Amino acid sequence: MRELFGDLRRVLAAGEPFAVATVFRVEGSAPRPAGASLVVTADGAVSGSVSGGCVEGAVYELCRQALEDGRARTERFGVEDGVDDPFAVGLTCGGTLDVLVRPVAGADADLLRRAVEADADGRAVVLATVVGAAGPAGAAPLGRTLLLEDGRVVGSLGDRVLDESVAGAAAGALRDGGWDGSRDAGGSLVRGGAAGWRAGVEVLLEVVAPPPRMLLFGAVEPAAALSRLGRFLGYRVTVCDARAVFATAARFPDADEVVVQRPDAYLRATAVDGRTVVCVLTHDERFDVPVLREALRGPAGFVGALGSRRTHRDRLARLAAAGVGPGEVARLSSPIGLDLGGRTPEETALSIVAEVVAARRGGSGARLSGTAGPIHRAGASPALVEEVRRCS
Repeated sequence: MRELFGDLRRVLAAGEPFAVATVFRVEGSAPRPAGASLVVTADGAVSGSVSGGCVEGAVYELCRQALEDGRARTERFGVEDGVDDPFAVGLTCGGTLDVLVRPVAGADADLLRRAVEADADGRAVVLATVVGAAGPAGAAPLGRTLLLEDGRVVGSLGDRVLDESVAGAAAGALRDGGWDGSRDAGGSLVRGGAAGWRAGVEVLLEVVAPPPRMLLFGAVEPAAALSRLGRFLGYRVTVCDARAVFATAARFPDADEVVVQRPDAYLRATAVDGRTVVCVLTHDERFDVPVLREALRGPAGFVGALGSRRTHRDRLARLAAAGVGPGEVARLSSPIGLDLGGRTPEETALSIVAEVVAARRGGSGARLSGTAGPIHRAGASPALVEEVRRCS
């Protein structure tokens, strides 16, 4: 849902009711992950997407219904759905989506507002929403939401013990910053335990984390194109170089920040986690060996270095001489990028971000026309798809 926060800020400021449709379960191949959302306002304006276009018309109508009757509902869409309706053509990719549609007003609007404000402040939060409320009377209401913010639970799913259980799972989601993309994949389900009415409760956890970082070391020409593409993909991009004459904001207008400092010193002092991308573009052993040593020993999810195969062989020897072990060197992607045959800085940048996406999402980098199997891969962390076994 985070990609809609700009629109949500305006909608919330207007103070009018609106409806949100959110994907909470994906089976098979589907174009959008769990957490993908669509917003419909009271005047019929729409933003976002749950399927990349396949079932948007049908979901739009469900949102309008939710605004009219004030009731939350779920709907499943598959390849056979809507074959006779041009506004709901089904999922031609062959997968299945489960979508929660709910009106948002009052306390729920306040929770979303807090999430939007936290995101603007760079703070991570988790939205937990009931998407399955089967069971006897008294089960958590469908669409009910709570927020985990700065270690505190705001709101309620309707039961104190359930709140505590879900808050524990949400805290685990915040701690999971792995390279598998779990913190920004959208959402993951937790389920109630086998005992009591809570066995029918399913809760969608949506982690709203600050953007992942892309650190570009070397104020060289490919860095300008790479900063544009990195920002386009949602990264917070930093260009760092020790040479003040080259590391200027004017040369890198798409970077979020330009730092004049030795790359290894900056990397030691800055925040790095499992989602961080490190690209070393310097071609200068005075800088690239020290910064690569720091990067390969740290938690960054992707570490790559630009250069020819000869440069790569020389770099490996220099890294070994600097005490970087085989296990650490195995993390290095060098020469960085996929084989696209490109030559320009823009084409070089495209090959680099293509490899980053493939590594992050588990892609092979091969041409789809020459492969088989699902095109869209699940992005949720296994750690988040655990059952909440103690609900009472």
